[in-house]
Amino acid sequence: MTAKPLQEGTFLEQRHSHVTADGGYRSENCEKVSGILARIGDKWSVLVVMLLGDGPLRFNELKRKIGGISQRMLTLTLRGLERDGLVKRTVYATIPPRVEYQLTDLGRSLQEPVRNLGLWALSNGKEIDAARKTFDEKRSAD
Repeated sequence: MTAKPLQEGTFLEQRHSHVTADGGYRSENCEKVSGILARIGDKWSVLVVMLLGDGPLRFNELKRKIGGISQRMLTLTLRGLERDGLVKRTVYATIPPRVEYQLTDLGRSLQEPVRNLGLWALSNGKEIDAARKTFDEKRSAD
């Protein structure tokens, strides 16, 4: 096995595992899941998915509703979601051209899990804040 640096102080051991008799995961499945979660797990993608759940929006409407996102970051987020088949971009032949973004069926299927994750975060926020405070106090005492 070889160690491959991921980021400073962190190493990942490359393994080539096989499906086990009990249905364990193959390493390539973990890599695929990791890549998908990286796309849908970032804060901007989650917000775009939730906002587009109410129907199609134009770029500037999305930018206004999200607040705090740069034009470049919104462009990159929308392109990534479009590439992954979660968002559809429609260009209308008007002057000036009108572009709308909407969720695909696949994107709509993501709404419930994202909503549930948000609800979980809201219902456990106080406990997480308390754990963070305890951790930070312990670290600063060391």
